[in-house]
Amino acid sequence: MAKEFDLVSLGELLLRLSPPDNERITRSDTFGKQAGGAEMNVIAGSAMLGLRCGIMSKLPANDLGTYMKNKVRQCGVSDDYLVYDGEKDARLGVYYYESGAYPRKPRIVYDRKNTSINKIDIFDYPPEVYRSARCFHTSGITLALSPKCRETAVEMIKRFKEQGTLISFDVNFRGNLWSGAEAKACIETILPYVDIFFCSEDTARLTFLKEGDVRSMMKSFTREYPISIVASTQRIVHSPKRHTFGSIIYNADEDAFYEEAPYADIEVVDRIGSGDAYISGVLYGLLSHEGDCLRALEYGNATGSLKNTIPGDLLYTDLKEIEGIIREHKMSGKTPEMDR
Repeated sequence: MAKEFDLVSLGELLLRLSPPDNERITRSDTFGKQAGGAEMNVIAGSAMLGLRCGIMSKLPANDLGTYMKNKVRQCGVSDDYLVYDGEKDARLGVYYYESGAYPRKPRIVYDRKNTSINKIDIFDYPPEVYRSARCFHTSGITLALSPKCRETAVEMIKRFKEQGTLISFDVNFRGNLWSGAEAKACIETILPYVDIFFCSEDTARLTFLKEGDVRSMMKSFTREYPISIVASTQRIVHSPKRHTFGSIIYNADEDAFYEEAPYADIEVVDRIGSGDAYISGVLYGLLSHEGDCLRALEYGNATGSLKNTIPGDLLYTDLKEIEGIIREHKMSGKTPEMDR
């Protein structure tokens, strides 16, 4: 039976406030308002590439919640699975982001404690929700927000899995939310349900205490758990404004690694959300090309690299642009300076 959605995600929607240009948080009197959040970034990018997508979250029943709902719709994502918090203390998570310029690094201040997402409950959704998607995605950020959020997320993973849904999980470790030991203990309980696993080399070493090179660490996850695909981004930060971005994907069923030349010397405008954009490209490739890891790698590297050049959390692109970037990345010699 056909599923209503290709991809559904669960996560917190955040309001991002940033001073203009390269101004400092401590000095600026004005802030630009944008929408973001790890799972929102992933689902929005996948929708822009052409997947049918929906997001599960809990928003305050006020004007800020309406702003976020409108942003979800603007990105081509269904808001059918958004639920609302009508209590007086309902609030939306906020983070303040300050851009960097060498030698000054970017800075972030979070204000996300006791937000409405932490009240999300398994009973906010009818049972048929878990039959609606080909793939379900969430991240370690969602598990780390609160015990209640963690309990709900884990139960959702189990219920989607029971219905034959592919489970996609991004470790996305954040030291300001939980310790490495807490993350390891929690995430290892859900890895038996995960099909597609996103984990950076640093996280594999520091959080999961893996040893060896990146390929052996990726392969070890599939030996310990029934994970089919592991993806790991490879970023070299030359300066806040110049990065090189690539990745490796391992397919356990084929016992094969996929890798291509990285995108070198990216002119970074805003790196926030680039890892999420990478995931959106990988999931698009896997879901639209029947598990083709090479296509997933190409889409992921292109979307992750492009996002570095776009202000805000969200990707904002389309399939035509991404496929053009992939073609040019494979070309040798001079490429056109402008799309006309």
